[in-house]
Amino acid sequence: MHIQITAKNIDLTDAIRSYVNKKIGKVKKYFDQVIEVHVVLEVQKNLHIAEVLVNAKGVFLKGLEKSEDLYASIDLAVDKIERQLVKYKEKIQSKKLMNKDFEEPFRLNVIETGSLDTDNPVTVISKQIPVKPMDVEEAVMQMDLLNKNFFVFRNADSSEVNVVYKRDDGNIGLIEP
Repeated sequence: MHIQITAKNIDLTDAIRSYVNKKIGKVKKYFDQVIEVHVVLEVQKNLHIAEVLVNAKGVFLKGLEKSEDLYASIDLAVDKIERQLVKYKEKIQSKKLMNKDFEEPFRLNVIETGSLDTDNPVTVISKQIPVKPMDVEEAVMQMDLLNKNFFVFRNADSSEVNVVYKRDDGNIGLIEP
C-alpha cells in the first residue's frame, strides 16, 4: 500500500502521520493487490477537512469529511470509505472488474463560465482521468463511490467513450456517441 499525505494550512506531525497510517490500514484488508491512497488534510478557520482518495487498480473511492477536530474528520472520512467498500465488496473484488487494463487517460478541462462569451475561454481546472474499460453497471457503481453526478468511462463492449449521469428524477442516464 502506498500512502501519500498532503497537509494544507497545518503542520504534518509524526502523530498525525501515524494516526492516518493506522486508520488507512483498516482499508487494506479489502484488497489483495497494491493500492494507492492520497490523504489531503486541510484547516480552514475552525474547520478541519480530511479527504481520502483510494485507487485500487482502477476502483476509485472518495471520502471527504469536515469537523472541528482533525482526528474526527480523519475517522469519518475513513469510515465513509469503509462503508463504500462494504456496500460494493463483491463487485469490487470480482476478477472481472479488477483485471481490466488501463488505456491512455482522458483529459478533462473545466472552463470558467464567464469566459465563454469571449473568443478565448479560460480553463479553470484540467484533470486527467484514468480510462479503464468497464460496463455500464460498473460505471454507475464508480459514480456512486465517488459521490459524483456523472462519470466518464470507456464502454468495454463498444470501446467508445460514454457518460453515465444522475437524472433529476433519480434515475440514471447514459450518453453514448
